[in-house]
Amino acid sequence: MENVVLVVHLLLALSLIGVVLLQRSEGGGLGIGGGGGGANTGRAGATALGKMTWILAAAFICTSIALTILSAQSASDASVVDGDNLLPPAAEGVDAPSAGDSLLPPSVDTPADSPLLPDAD
Repeated sequence: MENVVLVVHLLLALSLIGVVLLQRSEGGGLGIGGGGGGANTGRAGATALGKMTWILAAAFICTSIALTILSAQSASDASVVDGDNLLPPAAEGVDAPSAGDSLLPPSVDTPADSPLLPDAD
């Protein structure tokens, strides 16, 4: 079901882009340009492409909401904050280092109390 809505959504997006590109440019941006709607109105008359744009935009918004609802229903209830619940179970017999152990490799011939100094080979 989600795939069908997604395909319809993509087709609506492409057709909406096409219809917007087919429309006539009216000069200035943000609706400032001239219009053929009348002498006193700043709004142009509704054309077939304008109506089609509104229909496609409404359908695009509806499919966007439908995809949001469908993905929310299939989402897991686990939270990233609850990190332990998302980890796979540990294999038995494998010892993990404790928090107090050092993760550095042990030195071969130096005592534990002496500082590590670089060798000059």
